[in-house]
Parts: sequence; C-alpha cells; structure tokens
Amino acid sequence: MAELLLAIGRDRDIQAFELLFKYYAPRVKAYLARLERDNQAAEELMQETMIAVWNKSAQFETARGNVSTWIFTIARNLRIDAYRKNRRPDFDPDDPAFVPDPVPSADSLVQELQEAERLRGAMETLPEQQLQLLRLAFFSERTHSDIADALNIPIGTVKSRIRLAFSKLRAALEERS
Repeated sequence: MAELLLAIGRDRDIQAFELLFKYYAPRVKAYLARLERDNQAAEELMQETMIAVWNKSAQFETARGNVSTWIFTIARNLRIDAYRKNRRPDFDPDDPAFVPDPVPSADSLVQELQEAERLRGAMETLPEQQLQLLRLAFFSERTHSDIADALNIPIGTVKSRIRLAFSKLRAALEERS
C-alpha cells in the first residue's frame, strides 16, 4: 500500500488511487460510521478523507508510519474538525447580546438627570467622612475591609458610617421630593 500512496504523491497515478480507494474507503467509512452513528455524515467524511489522501499523498513518509495509520489519522482529524464546526452556535442577529439597547425617551432622560441632581444635592449634606466612605465603596468599588485598611479605621466603623450615610441620604431625598 505504501507503494501505491507514493505513486499517487509522486506521479498523481489515478489507477493507484483507485486501488487505494477501493481498499481503504469502506474501512474508513465503517470506522467513521461507528464514531458518528450517522451513515450520511460518515459517507461525507470518508469522501473528504480520500480527497485529503489524494491531495496530501506527497507528504506521506514511509519512515514515519504506515499507510493505514496515516489515512485513519486524517479521517479522525476531519471528524474532529466537523464536530467542532457543528458544535459552534449559529450567529443569531436577534440575540440580546447583539441588539443595541433601546434609546431612552427624552422625558426619561430628563427624569434621570433630575434624580441624579437630587442625589448630588443630598450627598452634599453629608459629613465629609461619610461622603468619603460612600465614594470609596460605590464609585471606587472598594470593599469595606480595603476601606478600613486604607483609612486605618475598624471595619465596624466603616459599616456603621455607611449605614448612617444611607439613612441621612434617604431622609434628605424624601425632603426634596
């Protein structure tokens, strides 16, 4: 069989390929059918395998292995490629990840700006210590223990000051509404 494959690679010998095809095609198809459990897919992969054998026959080296190992490795690799391709999800343009967010209406934008301005005004009424803790916790996204370490105060103090700041903010926002 190695002589046939070498003749295909060297001379593009069609008769040698026919002999190789008649011998290996049924074996490759049976191998793929056992793995795929789909006769049509096994047939297609066998055809792709034999086309690859024709195209890559010049790359075969007898010193690196025998013909059947080389051909079945091609078949296995093509099956793996087909499996990966089929497992990839199709692109869905209606997927929420690809659909832009709806443009908010003008009145909702104005309302958000007014609420943000109310919050800013309420935050200005807080003592500097509480305001600093809120900025670190919510704008810098630092943990309570990081804040305690950075300011050299106990973690309980950080938590109680943040709770107190929320209470004052809630009261200030209720007054402004």
